[in-house]
Amino acid sequence: MSTPRGTALVTGASSGIGAAYAGRLAAHGWDTVLVARRAQRLDDLAERLREETGTSVETLVADLSDPAGLERVARRAAGEDIGFLLNNAGINGYGPFAGLEPDLMAKVLHINVLAVTALARAAVPGMLERGRGTVVNVASQLAFAGSLPPHPLPERAVYGGTKGYVVTFTRTLAAELAGSPLRIQVLCPGLTATEFHRSRGDEPVPGRDESVHEDGGVPVSQVVDASLAALDTDEVVCVPGLRDGAPVDALAEAELAIRTAARRGGA
Repeated sequence: MSTPRGTALVTGASSGIGAAYAGRLAAHGWDTVLVARRAQRLDDLAERLREETGTSVETLVADLSDPAGLERVARRAAGEDIGFLLNNAGINGYGPFAGLEPDLMAKVLHINVLAVTALARAAVPGMLERGRGTVVNVASQLAFAGSLPPHPLPERAVYGGTKGYVVTFTRTLAAELAGSPLRIQVLCPGLTATEFHRSRGDEPVPGRDESVHEDGGVPVSQVVDASLAALDTDEVVCVPGLRDGAPVDALAEAELAIRTAARRGGA
């Protein structure tokens, strides 16, 4: 958090990790642009952050699954003042793949994959030109759960696939930008105490007040703590609760072994 302050654009800011992260950034002196579908939630958070931190807060109501909404947010992400992008918006679309509604499947893909990519693409060139910037893409520990059966895990083929994309995209982008002044991170929380599981994502959770799904989970403050600490040490893959980075290193080693074997070919 030692970089010069500017404006942080936070998607999915109406509750959970997004709202908590926006609050923490504002407390550190960042102006913020809050993006979500629920106008009243954004207005309430904006008023609170202005009162508590004295920072400038914008609200931008947008559905990132809608091309027009995504375009408006991308234009703002490309602004000269944007120094921090938190790609946090996401929906789950949980359920059996064979029964997943096509419209909901498309929404999951648009928000979890296309929006993350498009907003990063909007923000990164300007950050590189200005010589500073941070991009944090929120994935999930379910990105690493591909072969595990459901129950107790959710039925998640599309959701898990999208979060796997976010992990690979972010790690590859970080490698591409290695040596640049930008900080790139993929944040992979496990079950977190938010309202994420109270909706499949076709419609946002109703009501003005935040709530927590019945399964509970890790407090959002701990997830934000982990992300900010990892940024300070330039960790690309942040898994809150993982105290030893050896599993992440082992993943990279396994990937190298697979690629090496493929280059050799044959048995």
